[in-house]
Amino acid sequence: MTSMKMNKIFPAAFSLAAGTLPAFAATNAPQKPNIIFILADDLGTGDVSCYGADNRKTPNIDKLALKGMRFTHAYTAPLSGPSRACIMTGRYAFRTGATNQDRVGALKSTDEILTPAFLKPAGYATTIIGKWSQFSFDPAQAGFDDNLRFKGSGCYWGADGDDDQKSKRDSYLLNGKTMPLGKTDYMPDLMEKHLFEFISKHRNEPFYIYYSMSHVHGEIVRTPDSAPGRSGDALYVDNCAYMDKLVANLVDELDRQKLSDNTILIFFGDNGTAKTPSERSTIGGKRLIGQKGTMLEGGALVPLIVYWPGVTPKGKVCDDLIDSTDFLPTLAEIAGVQLPKDKVFDGRSLVPQLRGQKGTPRDWIFIELAKNWYVREASWKLNQSGELFDMSGSPFKEILVPGGNESPEAAAARQRLQAALDKLNPAGGIMDDGDGSGRHANKAEKKKAKASATKKTNTETE
Repeated sequence: MTSMKMNKIFPAAFSLAAGTLPAFAATNAPQKPNIIFILADDLGTGDVSCYGADNRKTPNIDKLALKGMRFTHAYTAPLSGPSRACIMTGRYAFRTGATNQDRVGALKSTDEILTPAFLKPAGYATTIIGKWSQFSFDPAQAGFDDNLRFKGSGCYWGADGDDDQKSKRDSYLLNGKTMPLGKTDYMPDLMEKHLFEFISKHRNEPFYIYYSMSHVHGEIVRTPDSAPGRSGDALYVDNCAYMDKLVANLVDELDRQKLSDNTILIFFGDNGTAKTPSERSTIGGKRLIGQKGTMLEGGALVPLIVYWPGVTPKGKVCDDLIDSTDFLPTLAEIAGVQLPKDKVFDGRSLVPQLRGQKGTPRDWIFIELAKNWYVREASWKLNQSGELFDMSGSPFKEILVPGGNESPEAAAARQRLQAALDKLNPAGGIMDDGDGSGRHANKAEKKKAKASATKKTNTETE
């Protein structure tokens, strides 16, 4: 696409399914950087050692933080589908309807503009590698040139492998073609192979890679590096280590292809740690309050590390409030793309902070899942029920402030946060119609049916 065509903003209404991508205004800045967005699955801050994790060691991710920037207050929706919708659209769930897992699956490719559709007209080759299952439409309809994706979540070994993984897969999809996943195939390694091939193929043009990892979503099973007999939390440690190894391999490959100096690496978690491993995902001997799927701090607080060689200050720790809608405007600015003015985008570009400048940090972030939401500033949180929480002890505790007996500081915080909620007006947007958990509506029914079947089998064998 020529720069003349790119310098025109088309209406937001378009059909990716029909193969027509919108064009957005783009600058003619030379040497556009490559962008690799690494999205770890179910990875909270207690799973990354540079955040102080006691029982998980991630030395290679730590090295990225030492070379780049580490953010201490990055948040996203507490479940993967709604989280990924915020990441990809730059818009809150009450605007898109992506309030729960099923509602994300109900989105059509024409409902919202996703990140690759903004970057393609700016000259970027685009790919999604890994988990895409929350969205029901093909990645090509979202604007991806290339895709390798697996079914469901937590895909590791192929069918008939010698591990005890219950949800084994026998196939995956490569650009719409079903490919076999055999018993010796380890899905994360196949993803890495395709990742390196894509980089090599597009090394002479800017590329955007959405690297949506399997790790560390359950079921947690052995890795190729696991010693025999490992089980329980020891296997979780192995999976964190293997994820860390894959990040190191990617950094090495960029060095090998002499692309490191012009590639931005963004490492982010899609929600907090899952319930079982969260008991051991402690920091300084303390468990984070809450976990994946909850509206407590441990559900939404995730690691964020950005390494942009020659741009991000080395080893800088940033305490600014960040939420996952901030990625789209950040990537658009990096790519020289102007977002359309006829659509509300909730994110705020992080480019100034990445350049070591103060920028215009957020005063608050907004988190929503199902019928629940909250707005949070540095020390206070206000939810949809009007409950105010003192967050000075986060991420290990959050203290409910008794109504009618608030300190002047608490009363002022309530007033600020309520004003923010009034401005957003989530209750005036698309309301959740699920069971309130944010999860798939039939999950509880499936568990009930499984329990009933198990009980019947046990009775018959007695």
